[in-house]
Amino acid sequence: MKTSDFDFDLPEELIAVRPARPRRAARLLVAQGAQITDSTVDQLGDWLLPGDRLVLNDTKVIPARLQGVRSRMSPQGRTEARMEVTLLSPETDGTWRAMIKPLKKIREGEVIQFEAGLEAELTDKPDGQGVLRFNMTGDDFDAALTEIGSMPLPPYIAAKRAADEQDHEDYQTVFAENSGAVAAPTASLHFDEALLAELADKGVQFTHVTLHVGAGTFLPVKVEDVTTHKMHAEWGHVSAQAAEEIRQTKANGGRVIPVGTTALRLIESAARGREIEPWQGETDIFIYPGFTFQVADALMTNFHLPRSTLMMLVSALIGSEEIRQIYAHAIAQKYRFFSYGDSSLLIPT
Repeated sequence: MKTSDFDFDLPEELIAVRPARPRRAARLLVAQGAQITDSTVDQLGDWLLPGDRLVLNDTKVIPARLQGVRSRMSPQGRTEARMEVTLLSPETDGTWRAMIKPLKKIREGEVIQFEAGLEAELTDKPDGQGVLRFNMTGDDFDAALTEIGSMPLPPYIAAKRAADEQDHEDYQTVFAENSGAVAAPTASLHFDEALLAELADKGVQFTHVTLHVGAGTFLPVKVEDVTTHKMHAEWGHVSAQAAEEIRQTKANGGRVIPVGTTALRLIESAARGREIEPWQGETDIFIYPGFTFQVADALMTNFHLPRSTLMMLVSALIGSEEIRQIYAHAIAQKYRFFSYGDSSLLIPT
C-alpha cells in the first residue's frame, strides 16, 4: 500500500480560509457507500435516526502562537532576536514542546520574553523543536495565553492570511471545555447550539470525549510504504460514562457516529479489546485500509489533505475506491476543503 494511492489534485481556490456563516450553512456531502447526495449541515437531522449517538470531541484550542523576544549579552553589548513560538504539546514535567522560529537564534538556558509578564526558558532542542519551561502555570498561564496568544491556524490557512480576533471564535467548537489542543476538531466547527438542540429533539444522543489535537495532525506522510509510517501521539480521555453510553447504543442497535477523525481515533483506541472501555493516555493509533473498526458505524468529517493519514483513515472506513469517487465529486461540485471547509457524512454500506 503506497502513500501515492491517497494522492489527488486539489485546485487552490477550494481551500477555505474562512468558515461558512452561520456555521450550519456549510455544505454536507452524504455518502452511503458509493451513493452520493449533496446536502447541507443544517439538514444533518434528515440523515440521522432516533437512537443514533454522535460522539463529540470537547477539547478546547489554546491560543498557542506567541510572539516574543530573546535578549543576549555579548562583548558588543545587548542583542535581541524576535521569536515566534507555537506550542505543540505539554510534557509530563510541566514543560511544553514547541516550534520556535528561528530556532538557531536561541540557546539552551536562554529566555524568551513575551507580553503579559510571560517568560519561557529553553531547556532542550530535540528533533528540530524546542522544549520550554514557562514562569506561569495553571490559570495564570491560561490567562496570559488568552491575552497575548493567537489561534494556531493550520499552515495552509496561515500561508494565506494571519490569524485575527475572529479566529478566536471561528476556530473553537461551541462545546469546547477541556483546554489543551493546538488544532481544532474541525468537523465539530459546523455545530451551533440550535442545531444540537434540533438533533436532540429528534432523538439523537450525544457523548463527549476529549482528545487534545496536536499539530502533528497536519504532518505529511513522507514514507512511500504506508505501513511504515510512525504516527504522532495525542492525549485522550474516554470516561466511564462515555464508554457506557456508547456500549448501550451499540446494544440497542443505534449507530455510533464520531464527529471528526479525532473522536473516531480516540474511541477506537479505547476499544482495542473489541468492546469500548474507559481509557486515558496517549494514542498513536494509525488507521488505514484493512483496519477493523470496533465502534464507529459512520463518520462526519471535513475533506482532508492529499497523502495524509486522514485520507487513509476515511479510505479504511468507507473504501478506497469510494473515497476516490467522493473526492472527485467534491472537487467537481466545488466543495470547500480542509479546516474551515465543508463537511461530509460517510456511511459504510
